[in-house]
Amino acid sequence: MNKMISIGYGNVINADKIVAAVSPDSAPVKRLVQQAKDNGSAVDATQGRRTKGVIITDTNWVILTAILPETIASRCRGDRKQEDAL
Repeated sequence: MNKMISIGYGNVINADKIVAAVSPDSAPVKRLVQQAKDNGSAVDATQGRRTKGVIITDTNWVILTAILPETIASRCRGDRKQEDAL
């Protein structure tokens, strides 16, 4: 069974498809997000909030989230103590 994790505000993603969860602040990630928006492979799951994390999937989808990459990683690991600390 696929492990589904919450990426905030009622949105979930298949954890097995995640290749990377990165910060949106660097220039290469900003270019990657813009390219994904241009070619229709970006999903904005921020619900209008500031983008704090970018998830890249194994099928080349780019998902924008309002939660930090560290939180995404802890949810993938199932680490409740780390998530509660954030």
